[in-house]
Amino acid sequence: MSADIRKLAVWVEETHQEMGQQISPPTRKAVAVAVIKNPFDGFFQQDLALLSDIGAELGGLLGQKCVAALGIAPEQAESYGKAAMVGENGELEHAAAILHPKLGAPLRQAVEKGAALVPSSKKMGGPGQDLDVPLGHKDAAYVRSHFDGVEVRMNDAPRANEILVAVAVTDSGRPLPRVGGLTHAEAEGKDGLR
Repeated sequence: MSADIRKLAVWVEETHQEMGQQISPPTRKAVAVAVIKNPFDGFFQQDLALLSDIGAELGGLLGQKCVAALGIAPEQAESYGKAAMVGENGELEHAAAILHPKLGAPLRQAVEKGAALVPSSKKMGGPGQDLDVPLGHKDAAYVRSHFDGVEVRMNDAPRANEILVAVAVTDSGRPLPRVGGLTHAEAEGKDGLR
């Protein structure tokens, strides 16, 4: 692996109740994070292909960790997302390069299929800062019940010369969705929209 990983973290968020209503089964979101050294910290680099290659490695690794944390088969994953936060010695374009579509192919393999675009967010930040990972249905972008997000934060990352990369996978949509639209059961997953 070409990524210089300092730390990996994985956690699962479960919602059992919302507004006094029981959620059964609970909605679950898994997030896997890699804290890596930024190979371009402190200087301008025109060609960012190395970061895109690192993103491809991390897409598979972090996607598999999320699926394993949820204890589901890959095809049971329902939504996904990705995000990156670059430390102060880097630039926002480093996050864009890591989250390049090359990250998507191995993530889609980890969740089996994934016809829809992988929602993403990018930001500059430092240790302990929040990073929001947007979520969307993996096969049909019009499934509104899966428009969501999950927040990640690590007390010691990213340091100035690092990038924090996060992938999130769920086995469900939001708790108690009721704003209409295409449902998960109705999704065909052919065009990434429906």
